[in-house]
Amino acid sequence: MTMLFQSDLLYSLFPDTTKNLDFTITEVNTDSRKNAPDSLFVPIRGERFDAHAFIEQAIAQGAVASLWDKSIPVPEAAASIVLFLVDDTLQALQRLAQAHREAVDPIVVGITGSNGKTTTKDLVTSVLKEKYDVLATKGNLNNHIGLPLTILSMRPSCEVLVLEMGMSNFGEIELLSHIAQPDYAIITNIGESHIEFLGSREGIAKAKSEITAGLAKDGMLIIDGDESLLAAHHSKKTTITCGFEAHNDQLLTIEKTRESTTVFSVNGENYTFSLLGAHNVRNAGYAIVLGRQLGLTQEQIQRALSKPSMTGMRMELLDGVNGSKIINDAYNASPTSMKAAIQTVQGMPFGRRILVLGDIYEIGAESKRYHRDIATVITTDSSYVFTVGEDADEISAALKDERMTAIHFPDKDSLTEALLPLLQEDTIVLLKASRGMKMESILDTIAVMEENK
Repeated sequence: MTMLFQSDLLYSLFPDTTKNLDFTITEVNTDSRKNAPDSLFVPIRGERFDAHAFIEQAIAQGAVASLWDKSIPVPEAAASIVLFLVDDTLQALQRLAQAHREAVDPIVVGITGSNGKTTTKDLVTSVLKEKYDVLATKGNLNNHIGLPLTILSMRPSCEVLVLEMGMSNFGEIELLSHIAQPDYAIITNIGESHIEFLGSREGIAKAKSEITAGLAKDGMLIIDGDESLLAAHHSKKTTITCGFEAHNDQLLTIEKTRESTTVFSVNGENYTFSLLGAHNVRNAGYAIVLGRQLGLTQEQIQRALSKPSMTGMRMELLDGVNGSKIINDAYNASPTSMKAAIQTVQGMPFGRRILVLGDIYEIGAESKRYHRDIATVITTDSSYVFTVGEDADEISAALKDERMTAIHFPDKDSLTEALLPLLQEDTIVLLKASRGMKMESILDTIAVMEENK
């Protein structure tokens, strides 16, 4: 496995050690159960357990060194490896990540926003891979532990590091930005996710704007120019606005929507890609703007958009039973993203459109109002609205007088039973809810699995 760094980096950062040995680190690891030869183990103290207790297991799995909280006695089992004694292992992990970022010195792209972070990250990564050696955040490693681990998985050959930055409260993005020190930052949008912790959309905008805290002095900020809550950034010379309104630096226009592709333009330059919806055009716009900033040609960008490598369950078009189609957008949801998905489906060329909607979590005391407000974008272009969950019944209730069938179900099984007879050719189904609803479980019954195609 390729070397990450040699022991001298650790000795320079953490001089208080149990012994002095030369070694090479190929992986930084926080999971003592993982087979990780020549690794640095970082035991994190959590609410439920303290990983210092698992040092013996980490050594058996290949650890050659470990960070160690100096307030904890060193066990005999750790005598065979080098321990770097620190006041706080999490803070030491973050400090090490920052040092590694500076040592490798890639172009760093930081991405945050209420919705679309992962899709934008995937599109940016696909585009930049046409020209550069790129490492990007995997899975949900976008917090105060995951982001440092992503940085510390970066090989010396890495040219561009793409980092997704998540948060639930003030100060969290600021910390991540200081660790990552981005050269380019993207704020995808301002929605309602985590509003129960941040109080308002204004609070969310303030928290997302913390991404500029560690931005390079001449770094570029790319933002949703249609979002008035980000207007404070507009006057800065290092800001690029991207959106559908005429005042944007980079003007997005949807030219044509097909069953599985979207044709759009950025300042008159045409692109086609395999995602649907205006919100995804916006996400692609960020990737295009960044790609042009970093010297990619239109041809290179188009090639990437033709075959992007995307994380699943985000406007994912699937084959359903009896010739139907399904859009699986069940990875997560906010009021903003649910409205966007609904509007996308209502504009698609199908005779029957069925919305299957579940609860949206983490939107606080006003949850019922936010759910009720979803109904304002649902038109008679939708033939059926099926809801499930505690608060999603507000959507169905608000549509009871409309010229469509809107039904709330007590569970997903009864919903699926009612849905199946409606599936036929010229029918499309949208699945949308927060992650905790696990709406994708419905796919076992209504989707055509790969092995059966």
